[in-house]
Amino acid sequence: MTSVRGRWSRDYGDGRGWLQGAPPPRWVRVLPVLLLAVVAVATLVSPDGHDFGFLLGAIPPLAVLSYGPLATAVLSCLVVLLLNVPATHLNHPGDTDLLTVTFVALLSVFVSYVRSHRDAQLVTERAVGEAVQRAVLPPLPERVGSVGCTGLYRAAQHGTLVGGDFFDVRDGPYGVRAVMGDVRGHGLAAVSTVVSLLGAFREAVLDEPDLESVAARMDRRLTVDSADVPNGELFATALLLEFSADLRSVRVVACGHPAPVLLRDGLAQELAVAPGAPVGLALSGVEPPKEVTVELGPGDRLFIASDGVWEARDRTGGFYPLPERLAGFAGAEPAELTERVWADLVRHHEVRDDATMLILAPDIG
Repeated sequence: MTSVRGRWSRDYGDGRGWLQGAPPPRWVRVLPVLLLAVVAVATLVSPDGHDFGFLLGAIPPLAVLSYGPLATAVLSCLVVLLLNVPATHLNHPGDTDLLTVTFVALLSVFVSYVRSHRDAQLVTERAVGEAVQRAVLPPLPERVGSVGCTGLYRAAQHGTLVGGDFFDVRDGPYGVRAVMGDVRGHGLAAVSTVVSLLGAFREAVLDEPDLESVAARMDRRLTVDSADVPNGELFATALLLEFSADLRSVRVVACGHPAPVLLRDGLAQELAVAPGAPVGLALSGVEPPKEVTVELGPGDRLFIASDGVWEARDRTGGFYPLPERLAGFAGAEPAELTERVWADLVRHHEVRDDATMLILAPDIG
């Protein structure tokens, strides 16, 4: 992800800089060629051209940052040739240590060869990693049944597309159902738990007649998985939704997860839900989460966000006022709305966890 499911980034929108594996910026590629040209011109027009000779030794190492071994070798040969052109005044013994520059040039070609092969391997490994992560959280379709879907996912761990948050929307025999969850921990260490929960949800959507049973299925899955982990405790908050056949109501089950925000007529209101225990704890004596039904009208949209959004803090320690901000952005289209909330969030608050947003827009006639 940029981590927008349905709009997977191909332009390194995951926050990586060129020192973390992204291609170097253009100025880095131009720098060794520009430096070579500047030194060549300066030595030709200046009677004291040898004063610029030391700069030539920096060109081969600079070429290593952005060029392959062939281009690095060409630039290195140009440097050595420039040192031996009489008109540059650099060919006098003692002016420039030709052997040292030649050695640096050869070493730079070797380093460039190693780097280019290492980069190719990293690109392959990253492509495999992205394919695996896309299999865990495939792109979210624009519509599931008669419900429009827009999602945004920003993983806390840089360079990853999937972390500890997850969401999915599925159509089944009991209507369109959606889930958003946040497992204990974040980053790649939480992915296996995400896989278990999504698998349980996708099966339960087809089998279970009500949301409480879907939540119980997910709870059982984590309870069983936790039993196989020494000193392990797997749990997750989750929010489950189910739209009625006519889309004029939605049933909500909250398992320790923040409630949805209803966007209606330019207003944003956090829904009152019956809070339940997170899935995976299997707490004896604790009542299962209760289902709450909310009536919907034409144009209504549901905005769901993970803890990473709700619990982002500003410099004073205050939480991000999501409903208040949503009211100001309520007129935006779903795709634009998620981007505007994210931009506003990171501008004034520090996000320390995976941040996930999901907008569900039922097409009510």
